[in-house]
Amino acid sequence: MLAPQRQQAILELVRQHGGVRVIELVRAFGVSDITIRRDLEMLAERGLLAKVHGGATTIGSTDEPGFALKSVRQEEEKQAIARHAAALVDAGTAVALSAGTTTWALAHRLAAVPALTVVTNSVRVADVFQHSGRTDQTVVLTGGVRTPSDALVGPVAVTAIRQLNVDLLFLGVHGMTLRAGFTTPNMMEAETDRALVEAAGRLVVLADHTKWGTVGISTIARLGEADVLVSDAGLPRPAREALAEQVGELVIADPGAEATPTT
Repeated sequence: MLAPQRQQAILELVRQHGGVRVIELVRAFGVSDITIRRDLEMLAERGLLAKVHGGATTIGSTDEPGFALKSVRQEEEKQAIARHAAALVDAGTAVALSAGTTTWALAHRLAAVPALTVVTNSVRVADVFQHSGRTDQTVVLTGGVRTPSDALVGPVAVTAIRQLNVDLLFLGVHGMTLRAGFTTPNMMEAETDRALVEAAGRLVVLADHTKWGTVGISTIARLGEADVLVSDAGLPRPAREALAEQVGELVIADPGAEATPTT
């Protein structure tokens, strides 16, 4: 396959899935890592896609990268955030986890917590608990239409969620700003996430530092609605000060430190 043909095929994959990973393209096209990165660089220079760490994504506030692509971004920070978030959960709690790679990381830590009731609109999150081996946990998976980020959204999901009540919601977001609050690039996902917010006694937002200053097309919740916001040490000082004035509690997760469980 000639380079122009390969680049066109790459562009079609990006448009179809919202994003691609370099390692997946290497396998798909049977070429070197360097060749794929050169292809992505050329496409980015032409304004046809946006290069990100480990791959590429489409351009624009309504673009939604796929789960696989997002899972390789800020992995260390997401694990630190998940560790601190897990310390907020006691045995026997009813919790909701929205779809997303950070909530997915949290699910792996909560899989060992006894007697949890878990509500989620993420097949991937539900699978974590399904394979945990515990028989004392109850997992409620909403139906709905699947998005590129593997969220189940739409009227079916919203109807199911509105019948439930949970103690805590752990919400992953696409972006956060003072003006727009917590946002997502998918309007149907925003509606589903808003239903989760309404069903929860407390809202805990999980957002690494790269989400600051990013705005998706649809607002899920205002900053002041968050009882807790867990971010990471990469969050700039001005952002910390601004967010601390808006959210109930700002927690900065240090990748090098262990979280202290709640009592």
